[in-house]
Amino acid sequence: MKIFRLHYPILLGALFALILSACANRKLEGGQPEVNSRTENVELQNRAGIRMQLALGYYQQGLHKVALDEIKHALLATPDLVDAYSLRALIFMDTGEIQLAEDNFLHAMKLAPNNSDIANNYGWFLCQNGREKQSIPYFEKVIKDLTYPTPAKVLNNAGVCSLRLKDVINAERYFMLGFREQPGNPSINVNIAKILFDQGDYEKAKFYIDRVIKAEIMAADVLWLAIKIEKKLDDQVAVASLATQLRRRHPNSKEYSLLQRGAFSE
Repeated sequence: MKIFRLHYPILLGALFALILSACANRKLEGGQPEVNSRTENVELQNRAGIRMQLALGYYQQGLHKVALDEIKHALLATPDLVDAYSLRALIFMDTGEIQLAEDNFLHAMKLAPNNSDIANNYGWFLCQNGREKQSIPYFEKVIKDLTYPTPAKVLNNAGVCSLRLKDVINAERYFMLGFREQPGNPSINVNIAKILFDQGDYEKAKFYIDRVIKAEIMAADVLWLAIKIEKKLDDQVAVASLATQLRRRHPNSKEYSLLQRGAFSE
């Protein structure tokens, strides 16, 4: 490995010259450099903001490499930009670079320990990577933040991760709290329906899954759950109608394959 050695006398000499020059400017211009410095900081922040807007746009388009390049330029302008580390963590999370994602999440939280968005995203990151138990305290922290604009989102996340821990009691509690916050949230309605179905409460499960079907959200897993509920309620007309929807919309799905095999208990 090649080792690079710094020439300290040259660097120190250059630094000393810069200091002298700065002092001279301050005397000659009556403090103008400080004003210029403030102006330069504003310009750097504006430049970083533009780069972050571009990075977010590229991220939303799935152009991760380009987004990362924009983030790099934003950090060159403003090294402690919290949003840059937060977005970079999400990109690395999406691309499966787990350690880089975690490093960026942790650095973002170090810079902004009270940022609930970052805490929620980090909690979901932990949950997605087999660390569900560690995720719950981060969700709880966000739930306690009464200023958080989308509480149903974090409540749903907490419920999903609780289910993965087989903690059905707390999962149901989170989902019900989420339903109160946002009754039309399809994910929450589906998750409540799943719990009630597993508990054998098919009438109540139908109430929640019907809310999703009526909203024209016809994902394969939603239709399959609705079919299983209607079958338990012995409504063959509803089963046939939903089965037709599943065949038309998702003919290659695993759910339609289960329907064809009559595997209603899987």
